Amino acid sequence: MTSPSSISHTKAALDLAKKESAEHMEGMAEAYQEMRKRPLRIKAYTLNDPNAPSPSFETKAKFKTVHFVRHGQGFHNLMADLARENGKEWIQFQQSKENPYAMPEILDAPLTEKGRNQARALQPQIKSLEHQPQLIITSPNCRAIQTALIAFESLLSRKIPFVAHEMVKEESGVHICDKRRPKTQQQYEFPQVDFSMLTTEEDPIFDSEKRETKLQVADRVYNFLEWLSSREDVEHVGVASHSGWLLCLLNAVCECDGSSKELKQWWMIGEMRSVKLEFCQNDEC
Repeated sequence: MTSPSSISHTKAALDLAKKESAEHMEGMAEAYQEMRKRPLRIKAYTLNDPNAPSPSFETKAKFKTVHFVRHGQGFHNLMADLARENGKEWIQFQQSKENPYAMPEILDAPLTEKGRNQARALQPQIKSLEHQPQLIITSPNCRAIQTALIAFESLLSRKIPFVAHEMVKEESGVHICDKRRPKTQQQYEFPQVDFSMLTTEEDPIFDSEKRETKLQVADRVYNFLEWLSSREDVEHVGVASHSGWLLCLLNAVCECDGSSKELKQWWMIGEMRSVKLEFCQNDEC
């Protein structure tokens, strides 16, 4: 059994989350405005939102229930927490010896033991879902893959497909922890996952000199949601991703109004949010 102390957040982690959430919001408003020009309109609702629409013959909208998960604690998160506890400061998204996310030793950072416990703690919540996911999508980064395999472990024996998708990886650039390992290494270590959607051996997104803009991340999120909306064979999906990507999903790409505004908040490590997505073309909404 997972004890509360093995998955709880330290004060340093909570302080860092508050700081990083503010940093990640820079450029989000501009990305939101740009996304409103796209033909596919996506609305997000909490499952208990009384204003959430339901499928009907009167609408052409498509609906999917998606269980989004932020990965458990990775070694990069641990290093940042320790640096914070020791009074160290660094400029986010810049190469420096003080920046724990830029340490070469944490390329594609895997989960810590706490991170595995945080993923394991989601298992009862997932098993209790009224409708089990028919497809699990994961970022191709180690920590997200590990989180998906642990949290949704009960689905492996049911032959539910686990698929790595490049468009679901973290906001990328500068921080070496966000660069994925070569495709063949991931395939060897995680044979339970289908990596056929990765079209290149090396990470095609990571740039050691500059970070992606919020609009670039929003483009990836939008492309993923376009693909997801086209999957007529699945209505219930699990997605394992990262804080920056998830924040962009619900603050720039999706519309979250009324009772569902809470979805826009920062994601804690190991958190899962179940969301109802409505897809429609702008001229049909």
